[in-house]
Amino acid sequence: MVNALRTTGPASPLDALQDRLGHRFAQPQLLQRALTHRSFGVAHNERLEFLGDAVLNLAVSTLLYGRYADSAEGDLTRVRAHLVREDSLHRVALNLGLPQVLRLSEGEARGGGAQRPSMLADAVEALIGAVHLDAGFGAAQALVQRLFGALIDASEAAQWSKDAKTELQEILQARRLPVPAYRIRGTRGQSHAQVFEVECEVSSLGLVEAAEGRSRRAAEQGAAQRMLARLKAPQGSSPVRAGQSAGHER
Repeated sequence: MVNALRTTGPASPLDALQDRLGHRFAQPQLLQRALTHRSFGVAHNERLEFLGDAVLNLAVSTLLYGRYADSAEGDLTRVRAHLVREDSLHRVALNLGLPQVLRLSEGEARGGGAQRPSMLADAVEALIGAVHLDAGFGAAQALVQRLFGALIDASEAAQWSKDAKTELQEILQARRLPVPAYRIRGTRGQSHAQVFEVECEVSSLGLVEAAEGRSRRAAEQGAAQRMLARLKAPQGSSPVRAGQSAGHER
């Protein structure tokens, strides 16, 4: 097992992380568990991740409600989706130095697991859940404010455009058509650097588009973007036949 944490010493990684979080744990075992991947042992962070996801969404929603007093529900939902998506959480994890303190099995560590965006994003959510259990929602909300507040304050709701999947779904619903279906065609690469190929199918129109991405979510967005371009193209000028991939989204 690879245990990156030292709990003693004036400059231990655990102490340094708590300084960066701005929270000192009354129950240090919660912090340790939040940083433990399931490959390391049974006391892993997945339950804390589940809790932290809910706490993060509520905390961000509360912050957005106060920050964007005149924004409609749909705008607030899109801003929140951008803030809590894997890419944003991954950046937060890197700023906190989480790759250096995650607890992984030796095999997972050798495979580059500590650099995997999805694993780091999950650890951020687990940390938020751990703070909530350690000191309550107020402390967790204060942590979210520290981690995301500057980004929220520097943003304008209008700059957060609809993501491709949302826009595609709205267009199809406006036409009274079923929502699209997304399926993984395949994956390649090592576990820490997997590439996903996902297809987006609008069966009612007989259309399929595909794209690739470093996560399933990114690939789905890429495929949805290609489907949007297909639907918005002038009639008779569609560049790709139904069922043919228009290329790859990284």
